[in-house]
Amino acid sequence: MKKTHKSLMHVLGLSIAVSTSTTSFAEIIMNSSAATPQASLSWSSEQANQFLNDGADADEPSPLGSTTVTTTIRSQNGQAVQEPAKTVQILDTKTYSSQPSVNARSALVMDAQTGEVLYSKNSNRAVPIASITKLMTAVVISDARLNMNEKITLQQSDFSCAGCKSSSSTLRVGDTMNRAEALLFALMKSENPAAAALARTYPGGRAAFIAKMNAKAKALGMNSTHYMESTGLHPGNVSSARDLGILVNTASQYGLIRQFSTTASYDFNLGYRVLKSNNTNSLVRNGGWNINLSKTGYINEAGRCVVMHTTLNNRPVVVVVLGADSTAARTNDATRLMTWVSSLPKQRV
Repeated sequence: MKKTHKSLMHVLGLSIAVSTSTTSFAEIIMNSSAATPQASLSWSSEQANQFLNDGADADEPSPLGSTTVTTTIRSQNGQAVQEPAKTVQILDTKTYSSQPSVNARSALVMDAQTGEVLYSKNSNRAVPIASITKLMTAVVISDARLNMNEKITLQQSDFSCAGCKSSSSTLRVGDTMNRAEALLFALMKSENPAAAALARTYPGGRAAFIAKMNAKAKALGMNSTHYMESTGLHPGNVSSARDLGILVNTASQYGLIRQFSTTASYDFNLGYRVLKSNNTNSLVRNGGWNINLSKTGYINEAGRCVVMHTTLNNRPVVVVVLGADSTAARTNDATRLMTWVSSLPKQRV
């Protein structure tokens, strides 16, 4: 199976192409003349649209959800067309013994190709999901095919919302970035103001964005899911491990989301300062696993959460861990689950 690129490489003085296929869709431009190395994402609308349209690699099994999934693509004449829908079922099983102990409140491990549930703990229980919300934010942005090079300036309203938990941020009111960088901030570093700004600048504004999030969840069969806003700071953003298995499978079909969510580190050049940023998932940063998609989350009501699409022993797998007591406990639960799946009989291809 072809392994997709996992990070945006940093090499001084060079322009470095990043993509999940053989075509270059974005460039990291490093400035070696500055006292501090600086980086920025340079996009054209055409390149961004190509990257958004890039699904799973041709020789990689397409992950399948539990309901109909339809992906919009652009033809050469610029007209939108629809790919054929793909439909499978999420199938429970009790075939596997000696399952690992998981301390988190809910968990799911699912074969992403067949839909077979390999491990389940309270997987139908609707619970707060914190910043796992941003995965649906990314899907809605990707579906909209907006200009990824358009500049977005953060406003005061991006730093708070009614009913939301408070959070810290390295971003400030007045910071300006393009839409691609805002999405990278949201997925890689889980920056809440970036996710809020993506919703605010969506056609129709925040209300239209939240409506689209809930409509997408309904269309995917995520029946235990409801979104109140785009960051995850509202405890009313709820879902189940089973629903998030569907979402992870769906999101993994977007090359942009795979790339951005598994970027280990990136230096954001905001013009007057550079923010050196790392992925919130230590399993991505450490590089010991073949992780194709990742998102972490935390508020008090949700506990420590993580979702991943990974490849284990030649098997594409979705891993969902919700409600762990600490970051270390979350990582340990995920590691035990992935180690266990890696020991299962190797899948035939």
